[in-house]
This record gives sequence, C-alpha cells and structure tokens, in this order.
Amino acid sequence: MLVMACVIAGCRSSDSSKGGKALEVATTVAPITSIVSAIGGDRVTVTGIIPEGTNSHTFEPRPSVAETLSSANVLYVSGMGLEDPTVKMAKEVMPQGSDVLALSDHALPKSKWIFDSSFPRSAGKPNPHLWTDPQLALAYAREVRDDLSKRDPGGSKQYQLNYLRFAAATERLDKAMRRSFATIPEAKRKLLTYHDGYAYFARDYGWKVIGAIQASDFEDPTASEVSALIDQIRAEQVPAIFGSEVFPSPVLAEISHETGVRYVDQLRDDDLPGQPGQPDHSLFGLLRFDYTVMTEAMGGNASALKQASLTSPTRDQATYPQ
Repeated sequence: MLVMACVIAGCRSSDSSKGGKALEVATTVAPITSIVSAIGGDRVTVTGIIPEGTNSHTFEPRPSVAETLSSANVLYVSGMGLEDPTVKMAKEVMPQGSDVLALSDHALPKSKWIFDSSFPRSAGKPNPHLWTDPQLALAYAREVRDDLSKRDPGGSKQYQLNYLRFAAATERLDKAMRRSFATIPEAKRKLLTYHDGYAYFARDYGWKVIGAIQASDFEDPTASEVSALIDQIRAEQVPAIFGSEVFPSPVLAEISHETGVRYVDQLRDDDLPGQPGQPDHSLFGLLRFDYTVMTEAMGGNASALKQASLTSPTRDQATYPQ
C-alpha cells in the first residue's frame, strides 16, 4: 500500500529529502515538470504530481499527494483552471512561506487566451495548453527562472545559464518546426484531434484547428456533432485526423472509416516519450515527436525536426509519477 501511494504521489524515500538541494519544488503535468527540471538543474529537487497519461483536466489528487506538497517550497502549475483540485489541496497543506505559482499568469495576456468549443467562454476556463507552443513554453521557463532566483539568490547565475540553454534549444526547435511545416501546403495544415491541446500552437504556426472530439464535459460528442465533423472533414478535405496513443478514440476511428481519411492515433498529449532519464523524455522530445507525426501525416518532410539538436539543457532529475 505504501509503495502504491509513493508511485501515485511521486514521493521520495526519507534519505533523499532535500539532500543538499536548495529547494524542494512540486509540479503538476509532465511538460511543466520537464521545464522546471531543466531550469532548476542540480540545485532543486523536482517532483511531479500528475502521472503521465492521466487526464489532467479531471485529475483528483489522492490524500498521499499531500505528503509531497507538505514539504514543497513552491508548486508550479499551468493555471487557467487546469489543476484546481491540486491547487486547493496545496493551499491546505503546504508549509507557511511556500507558494503556488500559476505560470500562465505571466506567460500570456488575458486578451490572447483562447476560448473554443472544448473550452467555452461561458465555463470561465480558457484552453490551458500553452506548452505545446515552444515560445509559450519558453515564457514558462522564464517565469520559473525568475521565481527560483528570488527563492534561491545563490543559484541565480545557474538558473540564468540553464534558461539560456533552454532558450537556445527552443530556438532550434522553432526553426526546425517552421522548416518542416513549410513542406506542407498551407491548405493541408488542418487539425482535428482527440483533445483540444494545440490551439496556441496552431495560432502561432499557421495551422487551422477545425475541431476536437473531446468536448468541454470530456464526454464523447453526440451523434449530431459527429455528423457535423464528418461534413466538415469532407468540405475541408483534411488529409488526416489525430488521436492519442494514451486515450484511444472509437469515435475518431469511426469518423476515419466513414470519411476514408487516415486516422493517426500517435499523439502523446502530455505523456513524454521514453523513460525518465532518457534524452527524449522531455518537453522538447514530446514536441518533436508530435510535430514530426503531424508533418508526415500531412505528406510533409520532417527531416529538419528529426535532425534538430534538442539535447536537454540539463540532466533531467525530476521524479515523474507513473
């Protein structure tokens, strides 16, 4: 029972508590855990809370997560309402002087928040998937750098160096993405996905989101909604539709069969490739993977993405719950 609790909470054994590190940091989804680990480097202990392959919108932290939060100096969340139950627990159990920091608060002005069919304005929660856009992921990294430097002034130079490495890798990824996408005719850069995770990316990289199967209540769409999507796919002449390898979608498979459009069920959402400690188990590895899949499914050439040097800026030492 104790072993299972630690797997879920991402907790550490007693002999590794702080271990000479300047700060203990908790994070939520794996992309944020990866960003924080890259910036914090060897000076911080980073522990993820939301297991990879879990629906972060519906995740409810178990009581065992409180053990991780009770010793954290700071909890970094994406914000925009994505992790409300975890934030609520954190505010109840985190020690005095610790904080919960929503990275989206400073990454993007509210005037540029995206509301859509999956995240309607009437519900009050915008689309929170900023990290699928490399430039917004860099804004997250900048916020983490600044906050860690305030909490640990002695590490500010190291945090800045790690940030500069992260920024350089982001620039290489950005260029590789744009070169790869340029091989796809603009009329084909259209996205129908299982989950509405690419709205900010699409806006900044010249893609058009035509829909997402997972509705705002995270249930399957109605028959009339599926029919409308089929009509739109035919009208837009979409080359491929995209599902998640973690969350199989019978609805997308049915739409593919009905329209004859290729169904690619390989996108990873926020599930990092490989295993912790491996080079591709990072935000950069995730984005490279997803955008390579998209490029090739649309008939483009993804060689620029495949060849880009995206080595993790620092050795990833975060704990990712499985």
